[in-house]
Amino acid sequence: MRRRGLLGAAGAGLVAVAVAVGVTVLGAAHTLVVVAVLAGIAQATLAGARWVTRARRRGQAGPISTQLAFVIALVIAPVLLALIVLALTMFVSTDDAVLVGIILVLSTVVGIGAATWLSAGLSADVAAIRDALVRVGSGDREVRIAATSAAELRELAAQVSAMVDALAHEEAGRAGSEEARRLLVAHASHDLRTPITALALLAAAVDDEVVDERMRAEYVRRMLTHIEALSSLVDDLFELSRLQAGDIHWSLGQVGLPELVDETVAAMRTAAEARGVVVNVELPDALAPVRGNPEKLQRVLFNLIQNAIRHSPADGTVVVRARTMTDVVELEVEDRGAGIPPAERERIFDAFYRGGDMSRSGDGAGLGLAVAQAIVDAHGGRIWVADAPVGTRVRFSVPVAA
Repeated sequence: MRRRGLLGAAGAGLVAVAVAVGVTVLGAAHTLVVVAVLAGIAQATLAGARWVTRARRRGQAGPISTQLAFVIALVIAPVLLALIVLALTMFVSTDDAVLVGIILVLSTVVGIGAATWLSAGLSADVAAIRDALVRVGSGDREVRIAATSAAELRELAAQVSAMVDALAHEEAGRAGSEEARRLLVAHASHDLRTPITALALLAAAVDDEVVDERMRAEYVRRMLTHIEALSSLVDDLFELSRLQAGDIHWSLGQVGLPELVDETVAAMRTAAEARGVVVNVELPDALAPVRGNPEKLQRVLFNLIQNAIRHSPADGTVVVRARTMTDVVELEVEDRGAGIPPAERERIFDAFYRGGDMSRSGDGAGLGLAVAQAIVDAHGGRIWVADAPVGTRVRFSVPVAA
């Protein structure tokens, strides 16, 4: 609307100037004739422009080349018509009018030809973008568009390509999540089935009274072990699902790590001694406090130390270290076991992954490191496997408390 107002004001100014000049040169009567002719031509031109606009809104304007040719004709035709009218009213000589008319007709033909030639690139780019979108709708995610005819079309082609890349990335992530969910259900079902089957057999044996009192006590002890394993698995599954869903309602505060590490190691000493493993702590005198949830950070340490003890040889050693960096504190749990091949270091944080060929043998359900990673991520830190000459070093970082 503002643009239309400016154009109207400019047109009114030009008409005023033309009238003033016409009155001075031609006289009032002739000027009135010229103004009437130009006003009629202007109305006809604006009517043609409005027709094109309505045709565009209805989707009936045709291809770009046709619209450009119509615009050129819309500009030249009124000039030619004005020339004829002025020649008939003897404002210009007939010979001059014929000569100028021929020039205008040739200019129109050349202009339409040039418009058709120039619009070919625009039409090709528009068709390329249209065809690309059709391919995307059919499932093709390798679409690339190279538009060259206009800056707007180049930008549009770049945005379409970026949209296709984002769509492909989202679909890949969704497919990966679906595959992970399927594997999670499969592995959880396996790990649930094993203790449940054992519990059923042991309960049946106790119920049938086919064993003596000593064996019955042993079976009850085994049943309690399987129940504890089931309870731990269910807790880990529940914790992992909440973390992955972003269902986090922790209170964060300043956490002193020396006390937290000492408490965790003390709680793990009995399990370590049962396997003949020694757990040592190597902390600097001054260790910056971190911002986090003490119970969740202790859960991370517990899982890492438990995993290190499980993979340590008899008479082995597990070491817990920490150091303050610029804006984080790094904690490390080291064992002297067989170590982890470099190709598997990223996958050990996947749920139920146990290394090698994903064997189901061994202690634990394979959720400890996955839960630890989810907790560390929720704290704004990261967890990884560091290089070690012998065994395995798992490190994780937590932001320093402000």
